[in-house]
Amino acid sequence: MQKTAKKVVLAYSGGLDTSIIVPWLKDTYGCEVIACVVDVGQKEDFEKVRKKAIASGASKVYVMDVRAEFVKDFIYPMLKSGALYEGKYFLGTSIARPIIAKAQVDIALKEGADAVCHGATGKGNDQVRFELTFKALAPHLKIIAPWREWNIKSRSEAIDYANAHNIPIVATKKKPYSEDDNLWHISHEGGILEDPGKEPTDDILSKINTLEKAPNKSEYVKIDFVKGVPVAVNGKKMSPLDIVYKLNAIGGKHGIGFVDMVENRLVGIKSRGTYETPGGTILYAAHRELEEITLDRDTFHYKQNIAGKFGEMIYNGMWFAPLREALSVFIDKTQETVTGSVKLKLYKGNIRVAAKTSPYSMYSEAMATFEAEEVYNQKDAEGFINLYGLQLKIYNQIQKKMKNK
Repeated sequence: MQKTAKKVVLAYSGGLDTSIIVPWLKDTYGCEVIACVVDVGQKEDFEKVRKKAIASGASKVYVMDVRAEFVKDFIYPMLKSGALYEGKYFLGTSIARPIIAKAQVDIALKEGADAVCHGATGKGNDQVRFELTFKALAPHLKIIAPWREWNIKSRSEAIDYANAHNIPIVATKKKPYSEDDNLWHISHEGGILEDPGKEPTDDILSKINTLEKAPNKSEYVKIDFVKGVPVAVNGKKMSPLDIVYKLNAIGGKHGIGFVDMVENRLVGIKSRGTYETPGGTILYAAHRELEEITLDRDTFHYKQNIAGKFGEMIYNGMWFAPLREALSVFIDKTQETVTGSVKLKLYKGNIRVAAKTSPYSMYSEAMATFEAEEVYNQKDAEGFINLYGLQLKIYNQIQKKMKNK
């Protein structure tokens, strides 16, 4: 069947995959290609990327700075949820895909395009994240996924294709890491990392120091929150974007935020990757410490269950799903009293809590003290335990009767 598309908006990064997609789209579909470059805080020369896209055959290039929106409307709601994937991954790539795809849809609607295209492989999670966002926001657009169509089967072959078409690339066969960078994290996959039996080499790190190079002296950092949202660092009020950058610098210096994990991809494959999330690791630690003193026991425990589901939904590309939006309403309700300050001590990859205070703190020194006090009658515990353990007592009695028979 003849492949058709008139105008395609491509999520373009200038990396290996998207670099070869521009000429491939024109050759395969005979279409106009508009490159959409979304700035989510990756270290990039965007003017150089723009020129590269044009040189590769794009008719137009949009460079969109969505960093402030990324932090305020995507990262902070995730932070308030406490979401981690499989207890380790801070979801840096996962949370960026919805806003990139959203920006891509905005351009497609503005330009009257009939298709959108991404460079995610058919083995990974990103294809799902992009396409679920497309379907949620503009279901009429045709979706093109080259990695599921062309004959290129590996990054080595992609490098050969780029060389054959005189497209300059950074990746090499000697160091073929697949890296995703934004203001929240950077991920590394491929190359030697594909063997979980091998330790990552120091040359992988780009946002954080090695433990050996981290300062030999600890550093304190204080973060102020209002309703679960960070508002100041070390007493200085900052914008959400500046707070992340500030904590990235502090955390990176002390080697904070390195994760090495074998995760379960949505498509069923296990994948080994390493992640650097310096500022995010600090924010998560501080936020949790504040919740410990401001949330009641049942809410605190139930919210941990919600965090797991929230993390799975982000990882699986369901950011614009009704359930995720409903969970965010619940989470926002829990954050009404999560206001206060947390002081952390950083040292060579470690975070230790030094102090936490809140005007809504539920912690009572008078109640918790082991010293003499008059606010808690310890004799009351006997009746509570009798009632709480009644079901166990009855169950045990029945079991004994059954054995005696």
